[in-house]
Amino acid sequence: MRIVRFEKDGHTYWGELDHQLVHVLTGFMGERTAVNFDATQVKLLAPATPSKIVCVGRNYADHIKELGNMPATGDLPKEPGLFLKAPNTLADPEQEVEYPSWTENLHFEGELGLVISRRAKHIRKEDALDYVYGYTCALDITARDKQRSDLQWFRGKSADHFCPLGPWIETELDPFHLQVMTRVNGETRQDGNTEQMIFDIPTVLEYVSAFMTLEPGDVVITGTPDGVGPLNRGDRVEVEVEGIGVLVTHIR
Repeated sequence: MRIVRFEKDGHTYWGELDHQLVHVLTGFMGERTAVNFDATQVKLLAPATPSKIVCVGRNYADHIKELGNMPATGDLPKEPGLFLKAPNTLADPEQEVEYPSWTENLHFEGELGLVISRRAKHIRKEDALDYVYGYTCALDITARDKQRSDLQWFRGKSADHFCPLGPWIETELDPFHLQVMTRVNGETRQDGNTEQMIFDIPTVLEYVSAFMTLEPGDVVITGTPDGVGPLNRGDRVEVEVEGIGVLVTHIR
């Protein structure tokens, strides 16, 4: 089932996408109403309204290597490396995202994202997927020069519209063997699989919920495969996750 958040005639709705119809829901995780719209006549929005976006860094070994972060011993991380993006980072499908004037090295990172369905605290790995409403495509935009120069990753990761999300939530998906691809101007730059994750989704959710309560609607993005690289003004970025669809972002 594909769940969308959308705008129509100045109003924002949640809906269920069924071919060319969007059936309006009573709210997030709500029931169908009798109202529906032509899917071509609505504007898709980021399919989440999170209190926070939890991000897993360095979750693919080849990505660790390409950024020069692999220890000389070759040891992989023992725990997930986490950082946060604030809600201001959300951007909608097809949105134009400004290339900020204060960075000279803007990067793309395509990822699988997930949306939390209910309050999660001290959950166990074996129960973790019961707390996931569904999955979506995410673009972790990074000001790489500021990520490296600043004391914290706040500016490099959490500037306005640095987390495009969408185009919808897919609620029926096995997240363990999905191809994750990023294309820039039609050229494939990233092509990895979630089975290559160092820490799978249940492990991440158990780890996070041990010290942070995840609320309904919160988003977790799960790390990026190797192949990240710079963006230029005018670029068109596509993040495609197998079984979900394609998230398109334009860099202005």
